[in-house]
Amino acid sequence: MTSMWRVSRVDKGAVRLVPDGAASVPADGTVVVGTERDGTLPMTAGEPVVPAVGDRVVLDGERALVMPRTSELVRDTVGKTSLVQVIAANVDVVLIVEHLEPEPALGRIERMLTIAWRSDAVPVVVLTKVDLVDDADRWLEATRAVAPGVDVLAISAATGAGLEALTATLQQARTLVLVGPSGAGKSTLVNALAGAEVMVTGEVRGDGRGMHTTTHRELIPLPDGRWLIDTPGVRSIGLVATEEAVAATFSDVEERARGCRFRDCTHTNEPECAVVEAVEAGELPERRLASWHSLRREATRQAARAVRAPKAAGHIRTRR
Repeated sequence: MTSMWRVSRVDKGAVRLVPDGAASVPADGTVVVGTERDGTLPMTAGEPVVPAVGDRVVLDGERALVMPRTSELVRDTVGKTSLVQVIAANVDVVLIVEHLEPEPALGRIERMLTIAWRSDAVPVVVLTKVDLVDDADRWLEATRAVAPGVDVLAISAATGAGLEALTATLQQARTLVLVGPSGAGKSTLVNALAGAEVMVTGEVRGDGRGMHTTTHRELIPLPDGRWLIDTPGVRSIGLVATEEAVAATFSDVEERARGCRFRDCTHTNEPECAVVEAVEAGELPERRLASWHSLRREATRQAARAVRAPKAAGHIRTRR
């Protein structure tokens, strides 16, 4: 008899599973299965993969088989190989969490958006600690300008401000993953959504940087039947993207590019470049175009490295 489970945590040589669809998971409701020597589990279709938090797994007798993924949030293994590592699988919404105090980093939000669009999940930007600032409206406007077509909300997990609007925005999403820097308040937000102290919260250092409180990825059940994956805080993340993901993040740039004289315009020094003209007219921030160039170059380099690299256990190639 088969049964469906989800990966709640991955440790060296072992994978912890919880029943799929469980609103709450009792201590004795988990199953631990061992991986192969190379860290993989067999898939029901395709080659064996390294299991990731959020994977759906079928238990059939003594076999544990990973189901095909509907989405993959991945990061580049910068400095080691040109392969990519799955952060979370089968997520519906990527909650990009950025603090308002200290000031948010628009460039980091753009990077996270690109990674989220690459995953096949829907990004939502959450600006936290709204209770600590008096210029939240200014940052909401600035963030919406770099996240066209994406829901952007300002909340305070500590006071509850904005949480009702966030819950309404999530609607039918079943599995969420939180990404963002240390000190952004992800663990506090997890506790607020869970309605209980399920994650340890940390303090912010004197330089405004957060202390790491989450040290591993884990699938957490929420009281409304959703699943939530918290991730360790990151200050930088290796980009894995396609041209389509970059285009989705910079849809404002792409829209203006339709007015360029040349279809292959690089938006640098070509004549009649609608994008450069928009920057010169003050209609498009110069920082925004520079960020577009930077992420396009980085995505191109990563794609080229992935083509050259051999396949290795523990990682996957870019799918698209």
